[in-house]
Parts: sequence; C-alpha cells; structure tokens
Amino acid sequence: MTKLNRSIDRGLAVLEVVHTSGTISLAGLARHTDLPKPTLLRICATLEARRWLLRRSNDGYYQLGSAFPLGDGSPNLTDRLVAVGKDVIVQLSRKTGLGVDLAAAIGDGRVEIVDTTRVFKMHGVHPDSVGFRPSPVLSALGTAFLFALSGADRAQALQNLADKLPREDIQAMPGLAPILKGVAERGYAIRPKGHWGRAVDYGALPGAIAVPIFANKNPVGAVNLVWNASERSVDAVARDHHTRLQSAAHIIGRAFAELG
Repeated sequence: MTKLNRSIDRGLAVLEVVHTSGTISLAGLARHTDLPKPTLLRICATLEARRWLLRRSNDGYYQLGSAFPLGDGSPNLTDRLVAVGKDVIVQLSRKTGLGVDLAAAIGDGRVEIVDTTRVFKMHGVHPDSVGFRPSPVLSALGTAFLFALSGADRAQALQNLADKLPREDIQAMPGLAPILKGVAERGYAIRPKGHWGRAVDYGALPGAIAVPIFANKNPVGAVNLVWNASERSVDAVARDHHTRLQSAAHIIGRAFAELG
C-alpha cells in the first residue's frame, strides 16, 4: 500500500472544513481537524500564498480564496478583488484610523461589501458589513460605483433596479442627477446625512466617503472610509484622507487588472 503524504492530507482537510463552513476561525479549524494551531497556521499560510485561502481583514476568519478552482476551473472575480485588496485596506485603515469597506461589483449597477476593517471598539460603527449590499443611490459605495458606469450602462442598471429597490431608494431616484454631479465635483461619493444603510443592534450612525475602483478603465468595485459621524465631519475626513483613499483604489484596481 502506497504511503500517504500527511502534509497534503492535512491541507486538504483544512480546505474541506473551510468549504463546508463558508467562513471559519482558526479555533474552529482546530476543533474540526484536531490539528494544533501552530500547524494550522503554517498550512493556512501556505494555502494563502497560493490564494486558495483568504484570511479576512476584520475578524481573521478564513474563507476560500480567489485562486481556488471552481466548477468551471476559473477563480471567482469577487474573491480575486478581496485577494488583491485585503492588505491595501488594512494599511489604509491604519494610516487613517478609520474603518474601510471593500465592495465588489455584482451586476445591475450594484456592489456588495466583500471585506472590511471595521472594529467596533476602534471605529464605533457596526462591524458586520461583509455581505451587505449598500443602496446604489443612498450610500457612498453605491453612488461611487454608479457614477463610474458609462451613461448607457448606468441607464440600463437603473432600469433594471426600478422594481427591485426599497421605497426609500425609489423616492431618492429623482435626486440622483445632482448626487452624481456632486461626486464629479468633489471626486468622491458621500453618505447622505441621517441615512442608515441597515438595521443594526449597536453602533453609531456612520459617515462615509467612497471612490470607485477601476481595472483597465472598467469599474470593478468601490472602496470607502467609514467612521462615527458624530466624531468627524465629511469635509474633515475628505481633507485629511481623500488622497489616500484614491491611492488605495488605484493600487487595488491595478493589481486586479494584472491578475488577468
């Protein structure tokens, strides 16, 4: 009988657990695999280097990465954006002291938050934002991405969204033109004052500014800075950090394009 390779067997066991769980902590991996944490850290670091695993920025949980083969043999483009953006948003968050959300395009002119650096104790805002789809007309991320679309693509997206958006978004539609004009003039999108993007159990009302992410001139997502709106004004954050935000978006977009 041919002897099995124990390292490969352990790596595959880790991938099976992550695939089944969707996302899982290091402690969870230890419980499910009966492997010690130092061993798991080495295995996970190896899989991360190959982009078969991704460790999320805000909570350290693992999920399948951008290079993990799917049924059709191709990587997921959303995971690819996370892979190239995770270190960039962590650095941006450290430099600014603010939370950062990374959002990926999901079609119909919308984005979904796919990674975040939000930590409640540091930023004061609700941290569980991954998987949330912000409003395309009443959020910084949504309007930044909508602004980045060509006129024809934007018109088609709004037509597709007309019967799918909640009442608050529909009521805001007539004011979209001046909102997009404001993005063009400022160079960034903002969250309207008083707008709650979702019902949360805790956390302050957030403030946010966002810019789109382009890869080869094609919008692929958006990135924002987010903070407790009662502590800093939009103007103050934009004055201090808009350039950093734009630079982060450029770095992510260029890296995304280089992956092909």
